[in-house]
Amino acid sequence: MFLIQGGFVMRKGKTRSLLTLVLGMTVLLSACGTESGGNAATNAAGAAGGNSASPEEKVQIKYWYAYGDKTEEAKQELVKRFNESQDKIEVVAEYQGNYNDLHAKVQAAFAANDAPAVSDLEISSTGTFARYGMITDLTALAEQDKDQLQMDDFNPGLMGNAYVDGKLYGLPFMRSTPIMYMNVTMLEEAGLDPAGPKTWDEFEEYGKVLKAKGKTAMTMPADIWYYEGLVAQSGGQVLTDDGKAGLFNSPEGVAPVEFWKKLASQGIIKIPVGDEAGATADKDWANQASAFRFGSTAGVAGAIEISKGNNFEFTTAFMPANKSYGVPTGGCQLVITSKLSDEEKAAAWEFLKFMTTTESTTYQSKHTGYLPTRISALESEELQSLYKEYPQYKVAVDQLAYARPRPMETAYPEVAKIVKSAIEKTLLDPKVSVQDAMDEANEKANALLSK
Repeated sequence: MFLIQGGFVMRKGKTRSLLTLVLGMTVLLSACGTESGGNAATNAAGAAGGNSASPEEKVQIKYWYAYGDKTEEAKQELVKRFNESQDKIEVVAEYQGNYNDLHAKVQAAFAANDAPAVSDLEISSTGTFARYGMITDLTALAEQDKDQLQMDDFNPGLMGNAYVDGKLYGLPFMRSTPIMYMNVTMLEEAGLDPAGPKTWDEFEEYGKVLKAKGKTAMTMPADIWYYEGLVAQSGGQVLTDDGKAGLFNSPEGVAPVEFWKKLASQGIIKIPVGDEAGATADKDWANQASAFRFGSTAGVAGAIEISKGNNFEFTTAFMPANKSYGVPTGGCQLVITSKLSDEEKAAAWEFLKFMTTTESTTYQSKHTGYLPTRISALESEELQSLYKEYPQYKVAVDQLAYARPRPMETAYPEVAKIVKSAIEKTLLDPKVSVQDAMDEANEKANALLSK
């Protein structure tokens, strides 16, 4: 039986009614908020530089973040470094689950006037949070500190989701693309080229050989993030240029689902569903039940440990191409919530700048596998040495040449759920036409996008 999971970066698990209620409350509350970005910009240096608080009167702010394991380790370490770097601000970092959990909690806390000052924000949700007035426009702050911040040092391929309606709302933090993880040992044992498949057709041929050897090519949740990549590889996009309509039922939008359905029906890939689908895919790859998996570049450091512990060799590669290569970006940026005091906003801005320095970027990229968001970090001797020793880290950096930002229309989180449901439907039921399912999904998407 085939199933599907919400995916690495998609919002999932919360009802639409709750989201609508919370967002509706935030619209009302935002009109009463204390939005004073200009004063915060003026006071930023004072809050961290010694003019507004004594060591006994630290400004305390909360930072809410998503995901555990090595990602959490890196975030906690960076918070520790920031707190030790000065004596005016204390950041309290608190884990809130996955992105979906985090977003729901921030929305609820914002409605209750108790939101954290700083939060991770998955990139495709930036438009929603910005347009509902939940996060601060950082444009004036960035301009004020342009010499220190050096915005042009951020990788241009990762900036597409930082701006909403021409205004800066987030600084790139732990950013990613999906890449393909390959068990080299399994491929060699099956007599296959360990360089791996470069195209969809080659992937299918690899899968047939592995199946004949009693192996599964890939266990893969039917993830919207991956779907966006395969649409790009087919020469298409998921929304029209103005974001007012979906293109999920276009030939390029249908092609990935047809491909998945074909491979699943042949027993070449396994598509689990449910909340544990992603964990199932990871487990199958770690236990060498499947040779390939799609996953975030953030998993490279963990995969190195897994491969050593389970005694197999692995490498990473671009997601295989159809008409061309193509991949969405993902991960999070750091944002400052609105309705803060000037003092809190100034402290939050100092924290954002610290967390995105070259040094911080280099550390978290090396510790996790997330992309280096700054060019200076990418070019640093530390990361260049890492890439020579572990070329698996470098693949996602090279793949950025084919990267696209994720849609940020306010309705897109709900649209993504509709499309995901349609993909599940056609994969679970052999009788369901892919074109019919995507036609229906696109009609529902258009009703939301056109509002």
